[in-house]
Amino acid sequence: MLPDTVHKLPREERYAYARLLAFMARVDNELTVDEMAMFEQRLGTALLSPNQRQMIRSALKTPPTLEECLSGLGPEAGRLALRDATLMAAADGTVDEDERDVLQTIVEHLELADDSVERLLNWTVKGTMWMQEGYDLLNTLAE
Repeated sequence: MLPDTVHKLPREERYAYARLLAFMARVDNELTVDEMAMFEQRLGTALLSPNQRQMIRSALKTPPTLEECLSGLGPEAGRLALRDATLMAAADGTVDEDERDVLQTIVEHLELADDSVERLLNWTVKGTMWMQEGYDLLNTLAE
C-alpha cells in the first residue's frame, strides 16, 4: 500500500480521483488484469460509498471525458491522481504514447513542472525493481 492521504480528501475529490483512474485504465482501449488490480487497489484507498464505487466501475465501460475528470480535482487530489494514473499506465509493463499524452495533459492542467511525467515514470520503474527484489528475496528464504 502506498502511503498517502487519498482517504482524507473531500468526498467529491475522492470521486474525481477515482474517475480519473477509470479514464486512465481505458486510454489504450485495453483493460489488463494488472491494470484492473491496480485500479481496484487504488479505488479501495478512496473509501467511496458502495454506490459511488459502482458508478466508478461503470465508468470503466464508458469513461467520462478527461476534462470532466480533471474538473473536480484540487491540487493535492490532482497530484495523487497523477501519481496513480502513472502507476495505472505502467501496470501492463508499457506506457504508450496515448498514455503519456494524457499524463502530460494532467501535468499541464495542474500546472506542475514540465518534467513531472518523466520523474514519476522513473519513480515507478524504481518501485517495480524494488518489488521484484522483494519477490526474489522471498524465494531465497526457503534455502
